[in-house]
Amino acid sequence: MKNNAQKKLSEFNIKPSLHRIAVLQYLMDHYTHPDVDTVFNALSHKIPTLSKTTIYNILKLLSKSGVIRCVTIDEKTQRFDADTSEHVHFKCKHCGKIIDLPVLDNSIKIKNTQKLKIDEMDIFLYGTCPLCKPPSKKTVSNALKSKSSK
Repeated sequence: MKNNAQKKLSEFNIKPSLHRIAVLQYLMDHYTHPDVDTVFNALSHKIPTLSKTTIYNILKLLSKSGVIRCVTIDEKTQRFDADTSEHVHFKCKHCGKIIDLPVLDNSIKIKNTQKLKIDEMDIFLYGTCPLCKPPSKKTVSNALKSKSSK
């Protein structure tokens, strides 16, 4: 598995250091769209010389080089994705989980009346994942009734 990250770094002409390999391999193994803190917490006990600054710099390098994608699906946190294929991100409003949704036939059709050259596109969808069921109207109305009767 370590060879996958090392090979990918080499493909992008990035020197495959121990830290870079570890960070990229973590992203390739975990499709959770982690942030800097998550990557640090996962790797710091294995690599004591790893700092948050180092991870941040590695993620910035990998993102700028096109090895990974930086996902800014919310205003608070930058997350990172090793899947650079065209896909859409869905964020559950309840649990915060981010899910990759594939794009059919690898294209999204947009009417570009100004003939703009589009290099990159991010599409974010928000809603409720299958594990988080929104409260039913009946449950909400019962809760409101019981509150008002107190």
